[in-house]
Amino acid sequence: MATREQKQGVDPWQAEQPAPMDEAELQCWIDLFESRTGIYLLKERQSFLLTSLTIRIRELQLVDYATYYQYLDQGLQGQREWERLVDRLTVHETRFIRDERALFLICEHCLPGFQLSMDKDKAFNVWSAGCATGEEPYSLAMTINNYLEKSGRSFAYSVLATDISQASLITAQQAVYLNNRGKNLSAAFRQRYIQQHDNLHFNVNKSIRDKVTFSQLNLLDLNKADIPLMDIIICQNVLIYFKQECRRAILDHLIRYLKPGGMLILGAGEIFNWKNPLVKSFKFPSTLAFKRLETNEEDNKAVSQ
Repeated sequence: MATREQKQGVDPWQAEQPAPMDEAELQCWIDLFESRTGIYLLKERQSFLLTSLTIRIRELQLVDYATYYQYLDQGLQGQREWERLVDRLTVHETRFIRDERALFLICEHCLPGFQLSMDKDKAFNVWSAGCATGEEPYSLAMTINNYLEKSGRSFAYSVLATDISQASLITAQQAVYLNNRGKNLSAAFRQRYIQQHDNLHFNVNKSIRDKVTFSQLNLLDLNKADIPLMDIIICQNVLIYFKQECRRAILDHLIRYLKPGGMLILGAGEIFNWKNPLVKSFKFPSTLAFKRLETNEEDNKAVSQ
């Protein structure tokens, strides 16, 4: 597909800006992003959308926004391009031990209550939904490992980490981070769980990396996800990008993956007045958490309908 710049032999970075986008066209892009990801772009982020689209149009040497819109529907190359665009439009800023209170809740209530059974393969399962570049799931693995060492208990555990951005997941699997991302790590955690990679970076030790499994998942597709029941689901700083009704729908699906007695931990202020018969609010200082109730199969079916 020849473009204007290719035909004229012009450097795309020196070419003229794409024509200004009118309100109707902008709304089409906002609707596309929301329909595919569930994420609603607030007014303050719409200029970021325009900037990202303009950059990709120039990089691909396309003529205008409409051409790029059509390009996103062109089979496998369109799917790959969509993933690149989503990666640019979603926020991945995070750090290790970002929410110390949530981790304290896990150590104070969730881990001590885990009961071993005759099934030696039984494991404590944690899901980090919206894991970005991996700092949160690795922090969870470090925290659980530290609890086991201090308590003298011994049981298997695993952390599932999912995100919509494939590029973020690749970064997470590499487990190499700028030094400032680990500023909240204690001296003990630094000594046991990380090592210096170079002057600017550190990496997570293999013993912790092996406890975390990364997988791409769009939260709009939770009803199709093949995920086992979890002891903990932590979904923080993710729901803020969705409209309230979409947040509630996501939470209604998430709790179906919780074991009875399991804990759902959210970011403070991410949901208001959400109620579901399968969970009850769990009071803990500076946290927003819900505990899964004991239910039967009929209850689960009723909620899933």
